Amino acid sequence: MSQALQELADYLSETKRDLIDGVEIAFDELTVLAQPAKLIDLITFLRDDARCKFVSFIDCCGVDWPGRPERFDVVYHLLSPRQNMRIRLKVMTSEDAPVPSITSVYPGADWFEREAYDLFGILFTGHPDLRRILTDYGFEGHPLRKDFPLTGFVEVRYDDQVKRVVYEPVELKQEFRNFDFLSPWEGTEYVLPGDEKAKG
Repeated sequence: MSQALQELADYLSETKRDLIDGVEIAFDELTVLAQPAKLIDLITFLRDDARCKFVSFIDCCGVDWPGRPERFDVVYHLLSPRQNMRIRLKVMTSEDAPVPSITSVYPGADWFEREAYDLFGILFTGHPDLRRILTDYGFEGHPLRKDFPLTGFVEVRYDDQVKRVVYEPVELKQEFRNFDFLSPWEGTEYVLPGDEKAKG
């Protein structure tokens, strides 16, 4: 498989070097790096080119790197049934810079881009319906960002006694605990049955 991936990487580097920033092969997977402005042209080429035929859209997700100026990676996974290969496409963007929506090329990317917007705050231009998809009405923030606070927010639930939806501060149901990761049998003064065999 690595030979086929190397051939595809060489082919993409030669034919579309104006659209690609870099190509990496790691762990028998091909990753292509690109700029947001060139995303639609590149992804259309990957779908339509006779040697590629990445006609199946698998996934779109976000990765948060808070220490970088371009904080987010938008990662697309495509499948070519004809070539029996997968490809990963990465685009870097910041909190303010939107990424073009690929729903015109792959309509199935609609919900995945909404999820990335909801959970990371990644903006997509040209998306037909960019609304929150997983969080509650009026939710503030984006919960998969690495700097999202774990406490101090409100949770929503239906209260059967007052017969309406109520907003309450987040309540952690169990206390924070310090675990020492020792077996309960370690450090005891007595010898448990069977332990004498292990020490011998």
